[in-house]
Amino acid sequence: MFKIFVDRGGTFTDIVVVTDNQKIIDSISTENKRFYIFKISNKKWIILYKILSENPIKYQDAVIQGIRDVIGVNTHGLLDTKQLEVIKMGTTVATNALLERKGAHTVLLITKGFKDALKIGYQNRPNLFALNIILPSILYKHVIEIDERYDVNGHELKKINHEQVYQDLKQVYDQGIKSCAIVFMHSFRFPHHENQVSKIAQEIGFTQVSLSHQVSPLMKLVARGDTTVVDAYLSPILRRYVDQVLSQLPDVRLMFMKSDGGLVDADQFHGKDSILSGPAGGIVGAVKTSLRAGFKEIITFDMGGTSTDVAHFNGEYERQIDNKIAGTRIRVPMLNIHTVAAGGSSILFFDEFSFRVGPESAGADPGPACYRRGGPLTVTDANVMVGKIRPSYFPTIFGSQENLPLDKEIVSQKFTQLAQKFCRFTGHLTKPEKVAYGFILIAVQNMANAIKKVSLQKGFDITKYTLTSFGGAGGQVCCLIADTLGIKTIFLHPYAGVLSAYGMGLADLCVIEEKSVEQLLTQELVSQLNTLSNELEIKGNNKLNSKTFQTKNEVKKKVNLKYQGTDSTLLINLLDKSETIVKLFEEEHQSRYGFIQSNKPLIVESISVEVIQKMETPEEPLINRIRSLNESPNYLEIVQIFTHDSWHDSPIYRREDLQSQDNIKGPAIIVEKISTIIVEPNWKATLTEYNHLILKRY
Repeated sequence: MFKIFVDRGGTFTDIVVVTDNQKIIDSISTENKRFYIFKISNKKWIILYKILSENPIKYQDAVIQGIRDVIGVNTHGLLDTKQLEVIKMGTTVATNALLERKGAHTVLLITKGFKDALKIGYQNRPNLFALNIILPSILYKHVIEIDERYDVNGHELKKINHEQVYQDLKQVYDQGIKSCAIVFMHSFRFPHHENQVSKIAQEIGFTQVSLSHQVSPLMKLVARGDTTVVDAYLSPILRRYVDQVLSQLPDVRLMFMKSDGGLVDADQFHGKDSILSGPAGGIVGAVKTSLRAGFKEIITFDMGGTSTDVAHFNGEYERQIDNKIAGTRIRVPMLNIHTVAAGGSSILFFDEFSFRVGPESAGADPGPACYRRGGPLTVTDANVMVGKIRPSYFPTIFGSQENLPLDKEIVSQKFTQLAQKFCRFTGHLTKPEKVAYGFILIAVQNMANAIKKVSLQKGFDITKYTLTSFGGAGGQVCCLIADTLGIKTIFLHPYAGVLSAYGMGLADLCVIEEKSVEQLLTQELVSQLNTLSNELEIKGNNKLNSKTFQTKNEVKKKVNLKYQGTDSTLLINLLDKSETIVKLFEEEHQSRYGFIQSNKPLIVESISVEVIQKMETPEEPLINRIRSLNESPNYLEIVQIFTHDSWHDSPIYRREDLQSQDNIKGPAIIVEKISTIIVEPNWKATLTEYNHLILKRY
């Protein structure tokens, strides 16, 4: 049997397979360059595999082809889906559709008089002094104003004219628009009109009907409307992709990662939940593996080619409700992930006055200068220049024949030219390696600032935290990042290069039910909220248990609280006594903002109930020590790296040659099949029995 976890990214699709099939292991062991195999028990293995997300000449879909490659079925052969127990996926399909504005043609139905409400938005000005305001493009093609209205107390002021609604919708439908978003005033409390119009749309034949009271049952027309439009815009794209996968994998349980860090069955996966599907898997993978390793206070650090994602964890996942992605407001729970445009392919600039890293990226094509495609200097090239990336230990996949190593000569040539240019404009003579190291420090500072934003700026002392580093480029700079922030412990999992995919396999089924409240916090209201939370819990349990065996689920109940007259909410545990809730709110407010206002009453904006169903997860691989404790690991060679403004002799170790309890003092390089780890001076790396690499500053 096979359990398959997939992260379908923009460039690569990462696949992690858990199997007990000895024949498959024996057959792919001969292709060790393509597959990485870890034994996790006597009769179970984990297979790691990377495949290009887009290769239309060779295959239609990377996920299906990746499964075929692992199982050993050619492109035209039949897949035995009975062997596939479950597939858990994170996907950027909807994210890319939103970024590129390639979603479904959508019509917006909104209360009469509010035709331009979503276009006007909140009139925020991100660039205060910009004279030419460039608004993000709207997602809907047409707007239909519906002459309907409830007042704030639920009194029907204007009934629906069914014939007029039918005519307006039919006219749009005949133009080829099959997706609609329905957003009415006060419908989050009084949804009757939305339901009436929904029935008309379904009768006409609309294939996607998104109702605001279901998509985002909270106050604020603009945010609720934007979220509903996003759902209507992206859900058809997602459904098309899901149907495409299921057509080739019939009777296989297919699950997707949501933006809130929980899994959901394919038929319940909607556009509004898919925006951070891929990055969420990385956060879950980093947190779950760190907890297994014994770390509880965690900063996750995912450095890829184009950008770096960071997040904070201290006992529970941090989520935010109000989000803005690609210029679009989305009001659903999402993991609080901060992204900065600094990655391995970030381009290096010198503008005659200062050095700058990014935000522009060389991408995969042409890629960094060392990729032999005529690309510009990047952070990766800087690491090549200072000796931290060694071409002899990097895959030989470059050049026209894809059989050449990284081009170190062109990197050295370009940095020499840049050093000469720097001297010409500043009058300061400097060496190429110093220029390269300076760029690395700028990139490190950019990424460290991103970590400060999710931690220090919220009142957390991260010097006691563990930095969990993953992604293709994380290991190259993690010690420098930790030094900048005062962090003394770094954790690197053996699957760090594909941790987003592995995170799909470690995640739990999760449903978050919300309800708008907007009332003063009193003891009487707390009693009502507990009753309401029980109703939401039942609703969540019904969704989770509809396709799975009945089980005892974990439940987390919270309320969004704010001071009366303010707009900033904090998520606080729902307890039995209002005094205890107030105390928790004030402690969190003091930590976050540095003050409290005891004389101000509190408003409960909304209630949130998270229902979690635990799932079976893979075990960690165990490694044994064969050498005596006094015997140190053998290094491959000693090379020089430039760090901390000087050259250092640094041994190179291969990670698979290391054994449990091995210690390596920096400076040193540890090479893996899918990444490179730099142990900086004053750092020591220790390998545990679970193949976890723990770096500590001494």
